[in-house]
Amino acid sequence: MDYSHISIFVAFSAGFLSFVSPCVLPLVPSFVTYITGLTFEDITSAKEKTRVRYITITNSLAFIGGFSFVFILLGASATFIGEAFLAYQDIIQKIGGILIVLFGLYIMGVIKLNFLSSEKKFHIENKPAGFIGSFLVGMAFAAGWTPCVGPILGTILLYASTTGSVAKGMGLLAVYSLGLGLPFFISALAINTFIATFKVITRYMRWINILSGAFLILVGIMIFTDSLTFITAWFQKHGIGWSVEL
Repeated sequence: MDYSHISIFVAFSAGFLSFVSPCVLPLVPSFVTYITGLTFEDITSAKEKTRVRYITITNSLAFIGGFSFVFILLGASATFIGEAFLAYQDIIQKIGGILIVLFGLYIMGVIKLNFLSSEKKFHIENKPAGFIGSFLVGMAFAAGWTPCVGPILGTILLYASTTGSVAKGMGLLAVYSLGLGLPFFISALAINTFIATFKVITRYMRWINILSGAFLILVGIMIFTDSLTFITAWFQKHGIGWSVEL
């Protein structure tokens, strides 16, 4: 598959959908206070605003760097495995497409997949101090936060395994991390606005799950039928969009 603007859109959208999933979105304020070591009152107070903003920015970036590091390594591993079975790429693509459709149906609540229904979380009672601590918490988040992130992340990993290049697979997961990390970073900087917005978003969480599931089903069908390649070729032929070569 060509690594193009279509791939980038899919990976970034998947990251954003992971952020708005029921397992991540409600816990953003808790994550922010935990990685910064500040109380909620400190973050929302007008006192020492410059210091609080600096702590929030640096620790949020370290946290994002931690989970991005793990996701990118997973992307490299998935693509390496895909390269190892290059002769069976067509079969891998078909199986991957079917699995992604199943992930979508699971998120929509249509089917139940027991292996995705038990949460695996790393609980760090005392965060190591400083930026390294925030980085480690980010790594723990990436390694153990399921089931909500799992199906969407699994979609991108399956997609990465078909790219035929470790660099491209790592690039896809970097874009996925950006889709997850950017809204987290913005939310951390504007926590008051986030909380007010979150109260509205929770009313539509069921629809968000349906939208996320439908997105995965569409991606799964397109991967199964190899439609992404044809769509990318059509866009490039007509000079629409842009591409990234790694």
